[in-house]
Amino acid sequence: MKFAVCNETFQDWPFDKAFAFARECGYTGIEIAPFTLNTDAREITAAQRAEVVRQAKAADLEIIGLHWLLAKTKGFYLTTPDAAVRTATTEYVKELARLCRDLGGSVMVFGSPLQRNLLPGVSREEAMKYAAEVFSQAMPTLEELDVTLAVEPLGPADGNFLNTAAEGVELCEMVGSSHCRLHLDCKAMSSESTPIPDLLRKFRREMVHFHANDPNLRGPGMGELDFVPIFQALGEIDYRGWVSVEVFDYTLGSEVLARESIEYMQNVLTRV
Repeated sequence: MKFAVCNETFQDWPFDKAFAFARECGYTGIEIAPFTLNTDAREITAAQRAEVVRQAKAADLEIIGLHWLLAKTKGFYLTTPDAAVRTATTEYVKELARLCRDLGGSVMVFGSPLQRNLLPGVSREEAMKYAAEVFSQAMPTLEELDVTLAVEPLGPADGNFLNTAAEGVELCEMVGSSHCRLHLDCKAMSSESTPIPDLLRKFRREMVHFHANDPNLRGPGMGELDFVPIFQALGEIDYRGWVSVEVFDYTLGSEVLARESIEYMQNVLTRV
């Protein structure tokens, strides 16, 4: 099983320090939030991109891709009826794909609830159509770059659009590209009535990426969620992608979050 960690876990640490510590903990992959480089991906220079690649290689880490794609951005929205904004969003997704490929990554996790929640007067069906349009128009670029867009369902506490794995699959099917697939996140799945291991088994063919965390917003093993049956299910479906740690509550500190998350997951592997 391949373990990665999201780079914003280290908050304001310099990249070289964060990457070295992640590798020291035992992670072999790093997942990048674009806003940690610049709130506008178009402003991230070629030199900056090359430096991040160099730092990752120096730490013996693989940059696996991007997440929090639209966080801290302005002017983009996935489910708006405004065609001009949808077009701008499509173009920005294309730019993110170029950033992802420049960094050596191959997957982009699209969560971004604040840029996809249902707007007043927009139905779920209309929102699905708008989202499918944005992603479909970006697909030729992603396919050319061999970057996969991973659609992330989020629980109702985070937003009101794409709240279940089934809805994520529905959107992927509307897009109709092998480069638009499903991302599953433990915190999000914990809000569903179906147990997480069953969701993993059900959507094994659609899933391309996986985030490990606890519903309490901290890392795996830092709450009540038991990862033994989850990792058993990942083994049963022969999941060979990354298990990437993503946290949202940083009060324990970066060192504790990164180290204890992977130690817990490594311990779980001895019990499955």
